[in-house]
Amino acid sequence: MANGKTYGINFPFNDSYFGDYLSLSQTSDEEIRTNLVHLLLTRKGTRYYLPDFGTRLFEYIFEPLDGPTFSEIEAEIRSSVEEYLPGLRINNITITQASEGDEDKGYYVNDDGQKEFRVTNIGQLEHTAKIKIDYTITDSAFNTSDFVIINI
Repeated sequence: MANGKTYGINFPFNDSYFGDYLSLSQTSDEEIRTNLVHLLLTRKGTRYYLPDFGTRLFEYIFEPLDGPTFSEIEAEIRSSVEEYLPGLRINNITITQASEGDEDKGYYVNDDGQKEFRVTNIGQLEHTAKIKIDYTITDSAFNTSDFVIINI
């Protein structure tokens, strides 16, 4: 522990290696990162007395992986962070298909003169979006930059 000082409970919850019940964040930067992940993975409407806390990211799981959906996801993240984490500035949000780059791993099969393209293990590929959020913590004397990657 950093001089016995802790800032909060890490999210997602893990067992502690130091005798605490749950793993605790040791630095303020780690606590802000934990708060960001907690905000992003909480569904709106599930928190008592704060029904607007969280995001609607889970609603985009079965949506098409295209530009309009990615724009809506980015707007959702930016508005939630702006409202609930004022000491955090989002520098960049990159949203791509989680299985991007796997489309060229297929092969062609000739059956009776017909060519058919098959992607190997298509049932096992992720059909989700990968979100990378680059942010800067601005509530201290020194700005600290970090990033978070979430698959939805």
